[in-house]
Amino acid sequence: MVIANPYQNAAKLKNPKKHNHYGFRDFFQFDTERGIITDWNDSQNVLTTEDFIIGLVEGLEEEVGDASAVTMYTIGCEWGQKDAFFFEKWFQKEFDRNIRQTNLLFLLETWWWPFTSQGWGRWEVDMGDRKQGFMFINIFDSAIARTLGDVGKPVCYLYAGLFAGFFTEMVKKQLSCIEIQCYSMGETYCKFLLGGQDRIDAASFWLNEGATAKDIEKRLRAGELLR
Repeated sequence: MVIANPYQNAAKLKNPKKHNHYGFRDFFQFDTERGIITDWNDSQNVLTTEDFIIGLVEGLEEEVGDASAVTMYTIGCEWGQKDAFFFEKWFQKEFDRNIRQTNLLFLLETWWWPFTSQGWGRWEVDMGDRKQGFMFINIFDSAIARTLGDVGKPVCYLYAGLFAGFFTEMVKKQLSCIEIQCYSMGETYCKFLLGGQDRIDAASFWLNEGATAKDIEKRLRAGELLR
């Protein structure tokens, strides 16, 4: 979890043009006297336990019932939108170039690496269907799914919202996201579909009808949508 922070990483102050800052001790600055953890991008990081994640999810379910999924998704969307602005600023500052002038894969890997370092899991982006208006994102070792375990249903609504919010700001087009495969359903990793609302609605319908992630991929690539 990241919070805007005025303190700067000491390693970055010594060598501000360094790009290979992917060592743990380079990326994170631990100020034990003030109890502050600052990363390379000048954000304050907050350490949380698995009990915090369980408490957040179960607390929301107790308070708002089925609406907890929408609440988590909405939180993720707002987080993603704000992080898109933050990312654009620190990317331009570090690499001295506009994000619009950057290779897309490099851009996305640069954006997600801090999330990996902070414990949100590794990712894999499949952009093979981008020209058709959608793409798939795989998350390995989701912090939420790993913590909750096999509960028989998707649980990574926060991730789905994060992707929807971030990519909406990046492409300046309204996008939505849905998890179509989850570690908490006994799968080995989580898979998300990002695209326009028509495709998300179709995927949601097919999921409710018992379709698998592979079924949904085949249907979308075949051009199927709800009639």
